[in-house]
Amino acid sequence: MPSQHPEETGYGYVIERYVTRKDSDHPRYLELNSARVLRPGWRHAKRFARHLIRDAATITDAELEALLAYEWRSRLTAAWLIGVDRRESFRERIGDLLLASEVCYSGGAYCFALARFGTHADAEILTAYLDRYLPRTDLHYDQPDALGALLHLDARLGTHHATRFTQPAGLWDHWGEGVRRLGYPSHTPAELRRWTDLHCDFANGWTRP
Repeated sequence: MPSQHPEETGYGYVIERYVTRKDSDHPRYLELNSARVLRPGWRHAKRFARHLIRDAATITDAELEALLAYEWRSRLTAAWLIGVDRRESFRERIGDLLLASEVCYSGGAYCFALARFGTHADAEILTAYLDRYLPRTDLHYDQPDALGALLHLDARLGTHHATRFTQPAGLWDHWGEGVRRLGYPSHTPAELRRWTDLHCDFANGWTRP
């Protein structure tokens, strides 16, 4: 999926309007990536959330496509806006981008969007991602975010998609051992699910349930 600057399609303004705008001390994409919105007592929380929810509701599908076609900052922001507003029409597009894993940082936002959609179809996308990337013990991509999102969906849907990954000596343990040798930290499945729960709880607190 080649990258295309929004200016090439007549949407050059979307970067400043949605991605680099400042509702706090830092650009929006940086705040989303740092998860500062989840920290209790953050003084910009109300303003940041209000503007994020407004933009999620008003951004057009064409503008979202322009963001998704560009680099990681744009894709991360677009995926958050899609997830907050539950734009399920973007499910396939988000799934394709997640599975392709072309750029850094944005994968966690794709997983957030799928968790927000909250359906069996989203669990299938996350399962496909883990089937593809957990065997790759040489890659630390978005496996933790995908597992956390899948566990969140299992709890919501009453399913057990994640069980075969998290069973003792299973794919998750095997992958964790591999990436620890590369210097990456390990997280328990419970910690990863809690992280997804926190993101979704944040969005639920400001949008329709």
